[in-house]
Amino acid sequence: MGKNLKILLVNPPNCGRSIPEEQYGITSLKRIFKGEPFSLEVLAGPLVEHEVRIFDGKCESPDALFDLAAAWKPDLVGFTALTCETKTVIRQAARIRTIVPAVTVIGGIAATYHPECFNGCEFDYVVVGLGKKSFAQLVGRLADGQTGDGIDGIARAGTGARLTWKPRAYGRKDVMDDIAPRYDLVEQYRSQYYLEQLGLSMGFVVTAYGCTHACSFCTIPALTGGKYLSASADSVLRDIRLLGDIPFVRMVDANTFGHAARARELCGKIQQSGIKKKFFADVRADTIVRHPDLIAAWKDAGLYAVVVGFEDVADDRLAAYNKQYAASAVRRAIDILHGLGVVIVGDFIASPDYLEDDFRKLEDFIVSNRIDIPVISVLTPMPGTALYEAKKKDITIADFDYYTFTNAVTKTAMPEDTFYKVYADLVKRLHDRPHRPDA
Repeated sequence: MGKNLKILLVNPPNCGRSIPEEQYGITSLKRIFKGEPFSLEVLAGPLVEHEVRIFDGKCESPDALFDLAAAWKPDLVGFTALTCETKTVIRQAARIRTIVPAVTVIGGIAATYHPECFNGCEFDYVVVGLGKKSFAQLVGRLADGQTGDGIDGIARAGTGARLTWKPRAYGRKDVMDDIAPRYDLVEQYRSQYYLEQLGLSMGFVVTAYGCTHACSFCTIPALTGGKYLSASADSVLRDIRLLGDIPFVRMVDANTFGHAARARELCGKIQQSGIKKKFFADVRADTIVRHPDLIAAWKDAGLYAVVVGFEDVADDRLAAYNKQYAASAVRRAIDILHGLGVVIVGDFIASPDYLEDDFRKLEDFIVSNRIDIPVISVLTPMPGTALYEAKKKDITIADFDYYTFTNAVTKTAMPEDTFYKVYADLVKRLHDRPHRPDA
């Protein structure tokens, strides 16, 4: 029997810098990432033999983390980070080192796509890729007084040498869907987790890891080595029930209905169970077009809104993003969703090469097609993606603090100040539209 460890899992504070704000005084574009730190709840699931706490820096004061570390004295501190949070978590880990002699670990998107950034004295281990099982294995080793050397997907950091690790051969064993997330560990923050655009409180359940496709800009596929790993329908039902009276459920999945047969099975079990909740799902436009009857069945089961990565309305840009469908599929998908009365959260990408006419066309499309909640991001080549490799020579800003999807890190076709003004004005007009879907 190994040692019982005190484990502190940390969601970093809101951070990231804004060119529009710093250079041009435009404050309306600064994006706040505030949502349930679901990946940490999932990581905590297998650690039942240990004392685990989750600290959500997006809900706490800046120094509260260090006060907690000093008072509680954890044996292990694990961080997760988006790319724009990279420098922040490095600073936090460095300060933790001055407070307690804890093992420090980093995982998540940033660690998976640019792990070498964390190969300094601030961290002992880097978890590369989906970490539910590998992190549990690491904790088990440390509890037994051993090191994490040799665990697939775990790199030893801070040795002075380049990071090396054996990639995991992901499969069903990594899903570990027989173990539920630790929703109880964020109970003190629960009232702060809501969808700002609709003012709705919600909880998360995982329906799959990875993705069925490989869009050139997306950071999700590499988390599972390009595989799409579905959770069982029974585990999803279990987690929905664990959320108690939370009325809205976000199904965490890059393409919730990407495996149609499993999506039908889950839909049927939800209906048979008598669960009455409203669901949010991420769905590709071509999936909607191929399976309108599946979307209709989910509507009957409680599907309230879908997040659809439309990205663009031009065939050439869709092809460049490797979306693998034409703009005509986007329009057909929208028609199907409107016909069913499903709220559309549409993700769009504003490329730095946009001219004013491109912004006008995008606005016309969003308004004429009645996209309920449009979300417009600036095209950002994230390290490790195909887009990054294609655009690497054009990148003008290498500082990850600016990789927030509201900054152009490559040169803009328009004068930069004009680009941001046109972009900000469009976002404001769309936000101020009187139409809002009823909850």
